[in-house]
Amino acid sequence: MNITSLEYNTERPQMVIPEYGRNVQKMIEHCMTIADREERNKCAKAVVKVMSQVNPQLKNMEEYDQKLWDHLFIMSNFQLDVDSPYPKPSPDFFEKKPERIAYPQRKIKYGHYGAIMEDLIKAAVKLPEGDEKKFLVKRIANLLKTSYLLWNRDTVNDEVIVKHLEQYSDGKLTIDPSELTDTREILSHYKKNYNNNPGTSSRSNNNSKTRRNTPNKNYKNNYRKK
Repeated sequence: MNITSLEYNTERPQMVIPEYGRNVQKMIEHCMTIADREERNKCAKAVVKVMSQVNPQLKNMEEYDQKLWDHLFIMSNFQLDVDSPYPKPSPDFFEKKPERIAYPQRKIKYGHYGAIMEDLIKAAVKLPEGDEKKFLVKRIANLLKTSYLLWNRDTVNDEVIVKHLEQYSDGKLTIDPSELTDTREILSHYKKNYNNNPGTSSRSNNNSKTRRNTPNKNYKNNYRKK
């Protein structure tokens, strides 16, 4: 074997869309060298057919055929001159940088409660006085307490929750601390859910560590057979 004939990928031209592979890239390059336009069109259709077989997952995308033809022109650096059943893509469209997305500038008074909690409190303030409003305020207050305990698992003073509720609502909403769910009940609920979840439970994590650290019993037997 002639070693000098070996060709490394690092020495080859960079592929435009690597998902199709280098053979498809070479087929497109060959198609560009065909002088006869009719033959070149036939070659382009054959390449598109191969591209559909190489990447069958594209069939689930909208405008599937058009995307294949677009990729054909992109992989030829927009130099392939063939008759496409779809409008040819413009290089300027792909070189254009997307518009910068503005970062949300909303300030949250207490980050551990989140923005949704602020919206809930604003909606509760607008409700007319009555049982519905009292029920919603109680639910919101307990949600505040639950969110606080997720942020600080040790303990929480119910007076703090009432104070935060009043601050959020500009003093328009309040609740008696006795109406808040007991802290031990909330923590017990989350501890139970945590232990019942196989993906996060400490027992599951310990078992996975044991499996990783325990050697394969058949290791020595397999080694001897070799």
